[in-house]
Formats: sequence, C-alpha cells, structure tokens
Amino acid sequence: MSRIQNTFKRLKGEGRKALVPFITAGDPHPSSTVPLMHALVEGVADILEIGVPFSDPMSDGQVIQRASERALRHGTSLRDILSMVEEFRKKDDSTPVVLMGYANPFEAMGYSSFSAQAKRVGVDGVLTVDCPPEEAEEMLESFAREEISPIFLLSPTTTEERIAKVAKYASGYVYYVSLKGVTGATHLDFGDVGNRVAKIREQIDLPVCIGFGIRDGKTAKAAAMIADGVVIGSRIVQEIEQSEAQSAAEKVALFLRSIRTAIDA
Repeated sequence: MSRIQNTFKRLKGEGRKALVPFITAGDPHPSSTVPLMHALVEGVADILEIGVPFSDPMSDGQVIQRASERALRHGTSLRDILSMVEEFRKKDDSTPVVLMGYANPFEAMGYSSFSAQAKRVGVDGVLTVDCPPEEAEEMLESFAREEISPIFLLSPTTTEERIAKVAKYASGYVYYVSLKGVTGATHLDFGDVGNRVAKIREQIDLPVCIGFGIRDGKTAKAAAMIADGVVIGSRIVQEIEQSEAQSAAEKVALFLRSIRTAIDA
C-alpha cells in the first residue's frame, strides 16, 4: 500500500480529513524548501503538494505566478526539486509528497528518467495540470512502472464522459477544482461543489480533495464537510511572500495549525 493510500486509510479510521498544503519549490529560495516542507508537517499536514515552477503557469493566480518567478530566478529545476525531496526523506519517510506542475519540465527530462528518479527519492504522486488522459499514455506507462500515482484535476465543467476516462487512470486521489478560475479566486459555491463531488464519487472510487479558493478556516471546514481532503495553496504562498525568510517556516506552520483546528472541528 502506498503512502497516499496509507494516509487516507488512517484518516478515515480516525474520522478526519486530509490537509494538503501547497508550496512552490525554490520559493523564496531553494534553501528554504526543505525546511518549509518539515514545517508544514509540523503544522499537521497530511500530504505535501510541491509546485514545480514554470514560466507560463496558466491555471495559477498572481500569488503563485510570482512564486514561480522567484523560484525560476534562482534557477530552480525539476532535478533540484528531486534533490529536495531526497533531502526531506532523510527525516520523514511517511508523509506523502506529490509534485504539481505543467507537463513541459517532466517531458523535457523524459518521463522514464523522471519516473525512475522520482521513485528513488520518494515522490508518491504527480499532478500535471495540462496533461489530459487522452495525451498521457507515455507518462502513465512510466508512472505505472515506478508505482507513482497520477493525480488528475476535475472541474465544474468536467463532463461525465471525462470523469469516466479519469477513473480508468487516476490513483491516490483526485483533485476537484472548486470553481471556474485560477488559484486564489474566492467565489465559492459549496452547494454546487457538494453536488459535483457527489457526481464524481458515482464514477471514481478514490478520495476526493478540494482545492482552489480555500483561504481560511471557514472555507477549509466547509470543503472538509464535503470532501476527503482540503488543498490550500495561494494563502500559504502568500504567507511566505509576506514573511521574512527566517520566519516564513514558523508563520506557515502556525497558519496551517489554525486550518487543521478548523477542519477537525
């Protein structure tokens, strides 16, 4: 059983929901990433989503776009991120790590080469925003060989036909984008989200995590009442952006604990 499966099994037994924070690797500096990862776990994260910085992050709002720009100015590459995960695993061999990004860096490295190295350092899953199942054959074959979970996005506009296609290939969990827009948007309708998640569960027998637009304890709690997990990204990246480098990890952990309290309540 994978780390992701073990995590959701444990949480289900405890009657709790997964807290899945996102940070951009290399932001505010490459040396900050591993300490931030450990701080997120100390802030009681269950799964870590680590963003792979990209020059054209089309699904991300301004906060995460700026994080990618900062990381790229420091030359943060996919190989660097694999080294960061390897360093993280020296102290933490149980928290699942999912890389989230766009297809180009993975394709440029070569799916087979990336998958082998990702498996070696302890990556558990990969979410590629712009790689639909129809175009993912090579990627999916490489991930399957190394037992890496392909995480797929579903959205308010995803058709039932597309949900069925994702059901054939997805593993670990699926990520439901809670609104039409980019990361950091705020116009959430949880009644509609609940209806859509119910439809997804009719076809996909995997945990469903909700992301985009989760910014505080109130929205996190509302999402947790519907889904199996809550993804929070822009708000955490904003905390990092507004903090001094030496205090960012502490502030992020403190903020995440407040979200954990809200979800558990």
